[in-house]
Amino acid sequence: MTACAIEPPSTGAEAEGSGCALTVDGTYAARLAPAGNCWFPERWTLDGPEPYAVPLPGDQPEEPGTEVQPLTDGRVLIHRLIERRHAFSLLYPTGPGTGELPLGSVECAEPGTRLTLLPPAPGGTRAYALATGPHSSTVWLVAGGAFGPERLAEVPGRCSGGVWLDRAGRMLALDRRPAGGPVKTVVVDLARAEVSPLLQIAADSDDRLLLADPDSGLLLLSSDAPSPGQERLGWGVLGSTLPVRFPESLRLPECVVTPFAIQPGQILTPENCAVALRIDGPLGSWVGAWRPAGRRVSHLPAPEGWLPGTGLWTPDGVLRLPYATRETPCGVAEPTVDWGEAAAGSGTAVTAGGTGGSGEAGPEGPVRDGTADGAPEAPRRPTEPDPPEPVEHAAPVVPEPVEQAAPVVPQPVAARPVPLQQAPLGRLVTN
Repeated sequence: MTACAIEPPSTGAEAEGSGCALTVDGTYAARLAPAGNCWFPERWTLDGPEPYAVPLPGDQPEEPGTEVQPLTDGRVLIHRLIERRHAFSLLYPTGPGTGELPLGSVECAEPGTRLTLLPPAPGGTRAYALATGPHSSTVWLVAGGAFGPERLAEVPGRCSGGVWLDRAGRMLALDRRPAGGPVKTVVVDLARAEVSPLLQIAADSDDRLLLADPDSGLLLLSSDAPSPGQERLGWGVLGSTLPVRFPESLRLPECVVTPFAIQPGQILTPENCAVALRIDGPLGSWVGAWRPAGRRVSHLPAPEGWLPGTGLWTPDGVLRLPYATRETPCGVAEPTVDWGEAAAGSGTAVTAGGTGGSGEAGPEGPVRDGTADGAPEAPRRPTEPDPPEPVEHAAPVVPEPVEQAAPVVPQPVAARPVPLQQAPLGRLVTN
């Protein structure tokens, strides 16, 4: 195979297929960019006056399934599958060329094992991967270690997801499905190689953690506990005694709603954190903005060439969305969110059929903004969060014995997250 010429993508659709990863602090991004019918790694610098891209082509084109992830020192981790070996290297610009530092490889001996990079870790100096096999899953440190890829912890069951719960990059939440059981979120302490339960809303419900903000403790999750057989989006606060809430405003007919970014820095006010949503419907994809304290989703058109599901909030509440077009091969849009209209209900909600009503549940719905149909609703302050929607037969987190995995070098002890559970408070909401 020969190297291919680097050209800007011709359409936003090509950019959509490439994916993109951002460092937690938003300084760098990396993606596998298209060049004709070839693919090459590309690093974006986002913390300067204007964003710009640096191509990092190798001696030959990359396969479409190759993964890339930026580090905060400007290098880009690349994960290539070579037969049954997963090879890792660091790429960096060297004048007109690309430097490559091999880090080693991981070989998955058990058939059916899938290894993928975990989301960028806080700090941006290390990178991790998850190998999911038929019976167990293994967390690997693949960049930032002293001697190449390092096996950190093994978790019984098939795991997916991956959400960081602290700024130190030590507590990792994974969605685990044991043999014959429902999905539950567990926490892996990477320093001690210990596994403990985090999220269990009902005994037989599938409960997954989607996003977490280490500053405020705000969690975005999905569960079929409130509507058996149907996944719903909910939110809670790590360590809180209040129930998980499943607001009606996050239920959009015929649409798939996926949260992808939470506003950081809101230490004492998780209900005021802005959350960015990717909304996919019959008419395409667009962006939603939502706050737990509000009662509406503010709908925003996605910028042309948006890399769907990619973006971040600044601590000041500015939403940044990377995009790539032929005219602007490296751009960042900062749409304005009208929170006043969203909170007051004067805005127009976009539905699968076009523009529609305010997004409230109809009178025939069993739940209306967290209150059962026909039940009186108490007056609330504008910033008060939605009352909890009760989940029948919800069970608290059942303590499980700590599961030991491969030993690691001891590190300073960090505070363990308090398990999130369905608190027995009924309709009571305290502030």
